[in-house]
Amino acid sequence: MNKGLAYALCAYTIWGLSPVFWKGLSSVPPVDVLGHRALWIFVMLVVVHLVRNSWRDVLSAASSPRTVALEAVAAALLGTNWLTWVWAMNTDRVLEGSLGYFINPLVSVFLGVVFLGESLRRMQWVAIALAAMGVVWLTVDVGSLPWVSLVLGFTFGFYGLLKKKIDSPPLVSLAMEVSVMILPALVFLAVRTVDGAGVVGPSNPGLTAMLVASGAFTGVPLLLFAGAARRIPLSLIGVLQYLAPTLNFLLGVAVYGERFDGGRLVGFALIWTGVGVFATDGWKSARRPLRYVSPQGEDTPG
Repeated sequence: MNKGLAYALCAYTIWGLSPVFWKGLSSVPPVDVLGHRALWIFVMLVVVHLVRNSWRDVLSAASSPRTVALEAVAAALLGTNWLTWVWAMNTDRVLEGSLGYFINPLVSVFLGVVFLGESLRRMQWVAIALAAMGVVWLTVDVGSLPWVSLVLGFTFGFYGLLKKKIDSPPLVSLAMEVSVMILPALVFLAVRTVDGAGVVGPSNPGLTAMLVASGAFTGVPLLLFAGAARRIPLSLIGVLQYLAPTLNFLLGVAVYGERFDGGRLVGFALIWTGVGVFATDGWKSARRPLRYVSPQGEDTPG
Protein backbone atom coordinates (compact mmCIF):
# COMPACT_ATOMS: atom_id res chain seq x y z
CA MET A 1 0.00 0.00 0.00
CA ASN A 2 1.16 3.53 -0.79
CA LYS A 3 2.67 5.07 2.36
CA GLY A 4 0.68 8.29 1.98
CA LEU A 5 -2.57 6.34 1.63
CA ALA A 6 -1.72 4.32 4.75
CA TYR A 7 -1.04 7.55 6.68
CA ALA A 8 -4.36 9.04 5.57
CA LEU A 9 -6.34 5.90 6.45
CA CYS A 10 -4.72 5.77 9.90
CA ALA A 11 -5.41 9.47 10.55
CA TYR A 12 -9.06 9.32 9.52
CA THR A 13 -9.62 6.04 11.37
CA ILE A 14 -8.27 7.57 14.60
CA TRP A 15 -10.51 10.60 14.14
CA GLY A 16 -13.44 8.33 13.28
CA LEU A 17 -13.05 6.24 16.43
CA SER A 18 -12.21 9.23 18.65
CA PRO A 19 -15.65 9.33 20.37
CA VAL A 20 -14.61 6.18 22.25
CA PHE A 21 -11.60 7.99 23.69
CA TRP A 22 -13.35 11.27 24.55
CA LYS A 23 -16.33 9.49 26.12
CA GLY A 24 -13.82 7.89 28.46
CA LEU A 25 -13.28 11.40 29.83
CA SER A 26 -16.98 12.15 30.31
CA SER A 27 -16.49 12.62 34.07
CA VAL A 28 -14.07 15.51 33.43
CA PRO A 29 -15.54 18.96 32.58
CA PRO A 30 -14.93 19.73 28.88
CA VAL A 31 -13.02 22.94 29.71
CA ASP A 32 -10.60 20.92 31.87
CA VAL A 33 -10.17 18.45 29.02
CA LEU A 34 -9.39 21.35 26.68
CA GLY A 35 -6.75 22.69 29.10
CA HIS A 36 -5.04 19.33 29.37
CA ARG A 37 -5.32 18.73 25.63
CA ALA A 38 -3.49 22.00 24.95
CA LEU A 39 -0.87 21.25 27.63
CA TRP A 40 0.01 17.75 26.51
CA ILE A 41 0.02 18.41 22.79
CA PHE A 42 2.35 21.33 23.56
CA VAL A 43 4.67 18.91 25.40
CA MET A 44 4.49 16.50 22.48
CA LEU A 45 5.33 19.22 19.94
CA VAL A 46 8.26 20.42 22.06
CA VAL A 47 9.70 16.89 21.91
CA VAL A 48 9.03 16.60 18.16
CA HIS A 49 10.69 19.93 17.36
CA LEU A 50 13.66 19.16 19.61
CA VAL A 51 14.17 15.83 17.84
CA ARG A 52 13.82 17.49 14.43
CA ASN A 53 15.90 20.48 15.56
CA SER A 54 13.23 22.72 14.01
CA TRP A 55 12.41 25.20 16.79
CA ARG A 56 14.30 27.85 14.84
CA ASP A 57 11.61 27.56 12.13
CA VAL A 58 8.93 28.26 14.74
CA LEU A 59 10.84 31.26 16.12
CA SER A 60 11.42 32.56 12.60
CA ALA A 61 7.69 32.36 11.79
CA ALA A 62 6.88 34.05 15.12
CA SER A 63 8.99 37.07 14.13
CA SER A 64 6.20 38.17 11.77
CA PRO A 65 3.44 40.12 13.60
CA ARG A 66 0.98 39.26 10.83
CA THR A 67 1.66 35.54 11.18
CA VAL A 68 1.35 35.70 14.96
CA ALA A 69 -1.98 37.53 14.69
CA LEU A 70 -3.36 34.99 12.20
CA GLU A 71 -2.11 32.08 14.31
CA ALA A 72 -3.79 33.58 17.40
CA VAL A 73 -7.14 33.66 15.58
CA ALA A 74 -6.50 30.12 14.30
CA ALA A 75 -5.78 28.99 17.86
CA ALA A 76 -9.10 30.47 19.05
CA LEU A 77 -10.97 28.66 16.27
CA LEU A 78 -9.17 25.39 16.96
CA GLY A 79 -9.79 25.65 20.71
CA THR A 80 -13.50 26.34 20.13
CA ASN A 81 -13.67 23.36 17.79
CA TRP A 82 -11.95 21.04 20.30
CA LEU A 83 -14.14 22.23 23.18
CA THR A 84 -17.36 21.79 21.19
CA TRP A 85 -16.33 18.32 20.03
CA VAL A 86 -15.50 17.10 23.55
CA TRP A 87 -18.73 18.58 24.92
CA ALA A 88 -20.72 16.90 22.14
CA MET A 89 -19.13 13.51 22.85
CA ASN A 90 -19.83 13.81 26.59
CA THR A 91 -23.48 14.82 26.11
CA ASP A 92 -24.45 12.03 23.67
CA ARG A 93 -24.33 14.18 20.53
CA VAL A 94 -22.05 11.97 18.43
CA LEU A 95 -24.46 12.15 15.47
CA GLU A 96 -24.46 15.95 15.54
CA GLY A 97 -20.67 15.87 15.76
CA SER A 98 -20.41 13.58 12.74
CA LEU A 99 -22.77 15.84 10.79
CA GLY A 100 -20.44 18.79 11.43
CA TYR A 101 -17.61 17.04 9.60
CA PHE A 102 -19.87 15.83 6.80
CA ILE A 103 -20.78 19.44 6.00
CA ASN A 104 -17.30 20.86 6.64
CA PRO A 105 -16.02 20.45 3.03
CA LEU A 106 -19.15 22.20 1.76
CA VAL A 107 -18.65 24.99 4.30
CA SER A 108 -15.06 25.36 3.12
CA VAL A 109 -15.97 25.83 -0.54
CA PHE A 110 -18.72 28.28 0.45
CA LEU A 111 -16.23 30.33 2.48
CA GLY A 112 -13.89 30.26 -0.52
CA VAL A 113 -16.60 31.93 -2.59
CA VAL A 114 -17.43 34.54 0.06
CA PHE A 115 -13.91 35.47 1.20
CA LEU A 116 -11.59 34.48 -1.64
CA GLY A 117 -13.77 35.21 -4.64
CA GLU A 118 -13.52 31.62 -5.86
CA SER A 119 -16.06 30.42 -8.41
CA LEU A 120 -18.01 27.19 -8.05
CA ARG A 121 -19.12 24.71 -10.64
CA ARG A 122 -22.83 24.14 -11.04
CA MET A 123 -22.78 20.79 -9.22
CA GLN A 124 -20.94 22.34 -6.28
CA TRP A 125 -23.78 24.85 -5.90
CA VAL A 126 -26.24 21.94 -6.04
CA ALA A 127 -24.29 20.18 -3.26
CA ILE A 128 -24.32 23.28 -1.03
CA ALA A 129 -28.05 23.80 -1.66
CA LEU A 130 -28.82 20.18 -0.69
CA ALA A 131 -26.78 20.48 2.51
CA ALA A 132 -28.54 23.76 3.40
CA MET A 133 -31.91 22.09 2.84
CA GLY A 134 -30.82 19.26 5.16
CA VAL A 135 -29.84 21.70 7.92
CA VAL A 136 -33.17 23.55 7.56
CA TRP A 137 -35.07 20.25 7.70
CA LEU A 138 -33.24 19.12 10.84
CA THR A 139 -33.92 22.50 12.46
CA VAL A 140 -37.64 22.19 11.78
CA ASP A 141 -37.82 18.49 12.68
CA VAL A 142 -35.86 18.70 15.93
CA GLY A 143 -37.19 22.13 16.82
CA SER A 144 -33.79 23.75 17.25
CA LEU A 145 -30.81 24.63 15.08
CA PRO A 146 -28.18 21.83 14.95
CA TRP A 147 -25.68 24.29 16.40
CA VAL A 148 -23.09 21.68 17.37
CA SER A 149 -22.81 20.60 13.73
CA LEU A 150 -22.65 24.20 12.52
CA VAL A 151 -20.06 25.28 15.09
CA LEU A 152 -17.83 22.30 14.22
CA GLY A 153 -18.25 22.78 10.47
CA PHE A 154 -17.72 26.54 10.48
CA THR A 155 -14.89 26.74 13.03
CA PHE A 156 -12.90 24.18 11.07
CA GLY A 157 -13.93 25.84 7.80
CA PHE A 158 -12.64 29.24 8.96
CA TYR A 159 -9.57 27.51 10.38
CA GLY A 160 -8.83 26.09 6.92
CA LEU A 161 -9.46 29.51 5.38
CA LEU A 162 -6.84 31.05 7.68
CA LYS A 163 -4.39 28.30 6.75
CA LYS A 164 -4.48 29.61 3.19
CA LYS A 165 -3.21 32.93 4.53
CA ILE A 166 -0.41 31.45 6.67
CA ASP A 167 2.71 30.43 4.81
CA SER A 168 4.16 27.99 7.36
CA PRO A 169 4.65 24.20 7.37
CA PRO A 170 1.95 22.28 9.32
CA LEU A 171 4.24 21.39 12.25
CA VAL A 172 5.43 24.97 12.63
CA SER A 173 1.91 26.37 12.34
CA LEU A 174 0.46 23.92 14.87
CA ALA A 175 3.28 24.68 17.32
CA MET A 176 2.50 28.40 17.12
CA GLU A 177 -1.21 27.80 17.67
CA VAL A 178 -0.64 25.58 20.69
CA SER A 179 1.89 28.09 22.04
CA VAL A 180 -0.90 30.70 21.99
CA MET A 181 -3.11 28.30 23.97
CA ILE A 182 -0.54 27.13 26.50
CA LEU A 183 -0.40 30.16 28.85
CA PRO A 184 -4.20 30.41 29.37
CA ALA A 185 -4.31 26.61 29.72
CA LEU A 186 -1.60 26.58 32.40
CA VAL A 187 -3.24 29.42 34.34
CA PHE A 188 -6.63 27.70 34.19
CA LEU A 189 -5.24 24.31 35.27
CA ALA A 190 -3.25 25.94 38.10
CA VAL A 191 -6.37 27.70 39.42
CA ARG A 192 -8.33 24.45 39.23
CA THR A 193 -5.60 22.66 41.17
CA VAL A 194 -5.44 25.36 43.87
CA ASP A 195 -9.23 25.21 44.22
CA GLY A 196 -9.02 21.44 44.70
CA ALA A 197 -10.92 20.76 41.47
CA GLY A 198 -7.99 19.35 39.50
CA VAL A 199 -8.31 15.74 38.34
CA VAL A 200 -4.65 14.87 37.71
CA GLY A 201 -2.80 13.01 40.42
CA PRO A 202 -2.20 9.66 42.16
CA SER A 203 -5.83 9.51 43.29
CA ASN A 204 -7.03 9.36 39.66
CA PRO A 205 -4.42 7.27 37.80
CA GLY A 206 -6.78 6.25 34.98
CA LEU A 207 -8.00 9.77 34.23
CA THR A 208 -4.49 11.16 34.59
CA ALA A 209 -3.17 8.68 32.01
CA MET A 210 -6.00 9.50 29.58
CA LEU A 211 -5.52 13.26 29.94
CA VAL A 212 -1.79 12.93 29.31
CA ALA A 213 -2.56 10.67 26.33
CA SER A 214 -4.94 13.31 24.93
CA GLY A 215 -1.90 15.18 23.62
CA ALA A 216 -0.73 12.21 21.55
CA PHE A 217 -4.31 11.37 20.58
CA THR A 218 -4.62 14.90 19.19
CA GLY A 219 -1.16 15.23 17.67
CA VAL A 220 -0.54 11.81 16.08
CA PRO A 221 -3.41 11.94 13.54
CA LEU A 222 -2.44 15.51 12.66
CA LEU A 223 1.13 14.38 11.93
CA LEU A 224 -0.16 11.39 9.94
CA PHE A 225 -2.42 13.69 7.95
CA ALA A 226 0.45 16.10 7.25
CA GLY A 227 2.52 13.16 5.97
CA ALA A 228 -0.35 11.96 3.79
CA ALA A 229 -0.97 15.40 2.30
CA ARG A 230 2.59 15.46 0.93
CA ARG A 231 2.33 12.02 -0.68
CA ILE A 232 -1.14 11.57 -2.21
CA PRO A 233 -3.35 13.77 -4.41
CA LEU A 234 -5.68 16.26 -2.76
CA SER A 235 -8.59 14.67 -4.66
CA LEU A 236 -7.96 11.36 -2.87
CA ILE A 237 -7.77 13.11 0.50
CA GLY A 238 -11.06 14.79 -0.37
CA VAL A 239 -12.76 11.41 -0.72
CA LEU A 240 -11.06 9.78 2.29
CA GLN A 241 -12.04 12.64 4.63
CA TYR A 242 -15.58 11.22 4.80
CA LEU A 243 -14.26 8.08 6.51
CA ALA A 244 -14.01 9.85 9.90
CA PRO A 245 -17.60 11.21 10.14
CA THR A 246 -18.92 7.92 8.75
CA LEU A 247 -17.26 6.02 11.59
CA ASN A 248 -18.51 8.66 14.05
CA PHE A 249 -22.03 8.18 12.74
CA LEU A 250 -21.88 4.37 12.96
CA LEU A 251 -20.63 4.59 16.54
CA GLY A 252 -23.41 7.02 17.46
CA VAL A 253 -26.16 4.76 16.09
CA ALA A 254 -24.83 1.22 16.59
CA VAL A 255 -22.79 1.57 19.79
CA TYR A 256 -24.22 4.53 21.70
CA GLY A 257 -27.84 4.13 20.58
CA GLU A 258 -28.49 7.80 19.78
CA ARG A 259 -31.90 8.66 18.35
CA PHE A 260 -32.09 8.35 14.57
CA ASP A 261 -35.73 8.45 13.54
CA GLY A 262 -37.37 9.15 10.19
CA GLY A 263 -37.10 12.91 10.55
CA ARG A 264 -33.38 12.81 11.17
CA LEU A 265 -32.98 10.31 8.33
CA VAL A 266 -34.50 12.78 5.86
CA GLY A 267 -32.19 15.60 7.01
CA PHE A 268 -29.09 13.41 6.97
CA ALA A 269 -30.06 11.95 3.59
CA LEU A 270 -30.26 15.45 2.06
CA ILE A 271 -26.82 16.31 3.45
CA TRP A 272 -25.33 12.95 2.42
CA THR A 273 -26.69 13.46 -1.10
CA GLY A 274 -25.05 16.88 -1.20
CA VAL A 275 -21.79 15.38 0.03
CA GLY A 276 -22.04 12.64 -2.62
CA VAL A 277 -22.64 15.19 -5.39
CA PHE A 278 -19.72 17.29 -4.12
CA ALA A 279 -17.31 14.32 -3.86
CA THR A 280 -18.28 12.95 -7.28
CA ASP A 281 -17.89 16.34 -8.93
CA GLY A 282 -14.49 16.82 -7.29
CA TRP A 283 -13.34 13.35 -8.37
CA LYS A 284 -14.43 13.93 -11.97
CA SER A 285 -12.77 17.34 -12.02
CA ALA A 286 -9.50 15.87 -10.72
CA ARG A 287 -9.53 13.17 -13.41
CA ARG A 288 -10.28 15.62 -16.21
CA PRO A 289 -7.08 16.21 -18.28
CA LEU A 290 -5.67 19.70 -18.25
CA ARG A 291 -5.94 21.55 -21.56
CA TYR A 292 -3.15 23.60 -23.06
CA VAL A 293 -4.10 26.48 -25.32
CA SER A 294 -1.44 27.04 -27.98
CA PRO A 295 -0.55 30.51 -29.25
CA GLN A 296 -2.61 29.67 -32.34
CA GLY A 297 -5.68 29.10 -30.17
CA GLU A 298 -5.75 25.30 -30.35
CA ASP A 299 -6.19 23.51 -27.05
CA THR A 300 -4.34 20.25 -26.52
CA PRO A 301 -3.95 17.87 -23.54
CA GLY A 302 -1.24 19.15 -21.25
